[in-house]
Amino acid sequence: MKVRTLSLQVREEAIRYGVESIELPGVLASILGPVPDETMEFLMKQGLRTLAQMSSEELRNLPGIGKEKAVRLTAAFELARRMVKLMPEDRPVINSPENAAALVMEEMRHLDREQFWVLLLNTKNHVLARETISIGSLNSSSIHPRELYKAAIRRSAAGVILVHNHPSGDPTPSQQDIEVTKRLIESGNIIGINVLDHLVIGDKKFVSFKARGLM
Repeated sequence: MKVRTLSLQVREEAIRYGVESIELPGVLASILGPVPDETMEFLMKQGLRTLAQMSSEELRNLPGIGKEKAVRLTAAFELARRMVKLMPEDRPVINSPENAAALVMEEMRHLDREQFWVLLLNTKNHVLARETISIGSLNSSSIHPRELYKAAIRRSAAGVILVHNHPSGDPTPSQQDIEVTKRLIESGNIIGINVLDHLVIGDKKFVSFKARGLM
């Protein structure tokens, strides 16, 4: 186990300059206190999104974390999630396929690989989050219902909008797109999460499965 130099250093910076002015390692060190360098390096490699989704059990198994520090970190992320729930007016509202497409078009139409995203919505169609479910090759993407609905359940989503791109620029749904959508809708019906639409994003144009009568 390495000497706890990294977490001590960034924690001292947090104390000296304030948490609001430091980067993520200092914020983590302020919450956790001293931890082995190998643990801090591991946490930083995960990224903020992955860290926020880690359970207390997963964290406590890391060197130098233990039960108390694991609870401390998961509590910090839970507090952040609850703060977000207090500000639903700041979230985009989806009232049409055009609303949903506008949220993802500029970023998604430039991707050179097929990616499958999901917009997670609450009961009032506010967007709770956008999750990347899979990243495929030049012309395909593998989707498993488990990965999709794990994200939806974690965010307590009432409904989802499926989104994926066609790197060719042509958003015409393929037969595979139609079959995957049907399978995901059936899975959602079983667990009580509605698939509200599936958008295929091309170059400055899109296709809505719902508008086309494909679902």
